[in-house]
Amino acid sequence: MTTILAIHRDGRSVLGGDGQVTLGQSVQKHGAVKVRELEGGRVLAGFAGGAADALALLDRFEAKLESTAGRLQKAAVELAKDWRTDRVLRRLEAVLILADGEQLLLVSGNGDVLAPDDGVLSAGSGGAIAAAAARALLRNTELDARAICEASLGIAGEMDLYTNERITVLEAGAAS
Repeated sequence: MTTILAIHRDGRSVLGGDGQVTLGQSVQKHGAVKVRELEGGRVLAGFAGGAADALALLDRFEAKLESTAGRLQKAAVELAKDWRTDRVLRRLEAVLILADGEQLLLVSGNGDVLAPDDGVLSAGSGGAIAAAAARALLRNTELDARAICEASLGIAGEMDLYTNERITVLEAGAAS
């Protein structure tokens, strides 16, 4: 498992993830990167679940992003429709969190395309811990989105067995 966390604050979106890869009960890798920049850094994508499945979905999402002229929500909805109806895609087990400077979206194989009410989205085994920490920091500090993401993922890494503290955080600005 893993932990992916997205935060939107003050017109900026950040997306972060830990680096741990497990296979059964064993840690296989400590420094994996599960977040990516797309569209020259304008769109961010992170994944939880099977790496091969998630990377196949990211390839599909990139194609959808290109065919929709970079419109994040439209591309996410198109991917969710394909994921739900295509026999091969339906078997893929992963969750994608997508972000640009204006919005955050979670896309699942159930056909879900969810936008948060409060600027926080998470996925993976430590997702609930990271989201709770992020919400507390958003409500009670003036920290920027990057600092909140880093601190929240650090807390998840301290508490969740399947999350480590080797994090990668990417930032996207509002489209110009």
